[in-house]
Formats: sequence, C-alpha cells, structure tokens
Amino acid sequence: MLLGAHVSSAGGYAKARARGEEIGAEVIQGFSQSPRQWKSPEIDLDELRADRELDRNGVVQTFLHATYLINLATGNDELWEKSIACLAQNLLAGTAVGSDGIVLHIGSHLGVGLDQTLKRINEAIARAFDAVEARAGERSCRLLLENAAGAGHTVGRTFEELALVIEASGDDQRLGVCFDTQHAFASGIGFDTRELADATVERFSELIGLERLGLIHLNDSKVPFGANRDRHENLGEGMIGSRALAALLGHPDLDHVPAVLEVPGDGDGPRLSDMVAARAIYAEGLAART
Repeated sequence: MLLGAHVSSAGGYAKARARGEEIGAEVIQGFSQSPRQWKSPEIDLDELRADRELDRNGVVQTFLHATYLINLATGNDELWEKSIACLAQNLLAGTAVGSDGIVLHIGSHLGVGLDQTLKRINEAIARAFDAVEARAGERSCRLLLENAAGAGHTVGRTFEELALVIEASGDDQRLGVCFDTQHAFASGIGFDTRELADATVERFSELIGLERLGLIHLNDSKVPFGANRDRHENLGEGMIGSRALAALLGHPDLDHVPAVLEVPGDGDGPRLSDMVAARAIYAEGLAART
C-alpha cells in the first residue's frame, strides 16, 4: 500500500510534491483551488500538461480534492449550475496535470431524499465530464465520490447510497470511490476488529466493487462511533484507534489502494511523524494477518 498525505498546493503542483517528499509521502492530495471559494484559477492546459512530465521523485501518485462548496444534489438551480461549472474546472485541472483522481463530496439533498435527486446528481456529473473532455480533448481523470460522515442530509453516508449514484450513472467507469475512515466510523460503519473490517470490505465489494476504490483517507476521529460529524484526529489519538485502523489496512484486498492522511498534525496538516505512525499501523495490520 502506498501511503501519503494531504499537502498544500500553494505555488503549484511541483511544490506540493516537494512538500510530500519532505514528510516521506509516496502519494499526495491537494486542492486544485481554495476549498471554500467558488473562484477557480485560470487554467493553462499547456502549463499543467508540462507539469505532469516533471520528475515526481518519491511521489508515485497524486490526487486533487474538489472544493467543499459543490453540491450536485441541490434543488437550487443557481447553486447546481455553479457546482457543475466548478466541478468541471476541478476535473479539467486534474486531467491536465495527470492527477489519479479528483475527490468529491457529492453534497446534500436537503431533506427531499436521494431518490428525488439521483437524476440531478448524475446529469451534473455527466455535464462536467463532457465539458472537460470538450476542452481538454482527452478523457477526464477519475472522479472519486467520497463517503460522507452523515451530517444533515449529505449523500453518500452508506455504501448503498454511493452504489445508487454509480448505478444511476450507467456504471460510468470514470467514477470511483474514496473511502474515508473517519467518515465511515462517524456514519456507523464499523471495522474495529478483524471480523468487522473483513465484513466492511466484503460489503463494499458486493455493493460497489473494489475495482472502483481509488483512494483511502486514513484518519482517526475526534467524535465517537455513529456521531455523524466530520472531525479528524491524528492517528492513534482519536476514538477509532490504531488497532482498528490496522485491522482495516491489513486486509489483503486493499493492498492496491493508496491511502493519504488528512490529519491535523500540529495544526498545519500531516507531519513526518504522522507518516511514521501510518506505516507502523499498516505494518501491524499486515503482521496480524500472517
């Protein structure tokens, strides 16, 4: 399993990779724009394509995270259109730079129910893909739908909901999933023993398919099981704990899936010590299964 971290993208993707290398990351994730603003930077396709040819050194894979403002499930037409345009910009940047995927929070249906907004979600995704491929002239990078912690009426709090979105897309192969350990724990998905971890992986495989699992967000939790809140903690310092994370990471069917930390560190994100902790947890998980 390749292990890495979310890093700042300030100054460009080459600098982001350098920040990852400094803490021993093999995989990095960064934002393609400010996560809490609509305005996207002007995209120079030639410049970004040149960046994808640069030597990545120790960083093997790169992912981008879309802005948090996007809501593909909203019934508000203005917000929906802005969300589609913003997602297209994020996907365009990821495609041009050679990202291995864009991670997306699908959004909230605001109480109307997933059934009422499935068509809207998938029309938005299809339009974003079409816009990217029309401008870039190449197939879009993958879009990884992230499981939600369950607050409010967010879409994707269960494997069943993610499966419904993918199925409604016509099983578009450009769609994948990012599995966040803290969000899963907060939404009531257990994996604190080997048996529960195996059952969780099997359930994911049955409903979604492991071939669609493109990334793991490896985070501990500040809140208890089933709290339905998105609150990350450093590995081994939260309410999930190292043993449960090891039970999950040690599953042999996850070996091919990269994992990135989104932990607070000392307040500025993952540190070298957090990467060391992640590798120790992974090694513990492997050892328990041999």
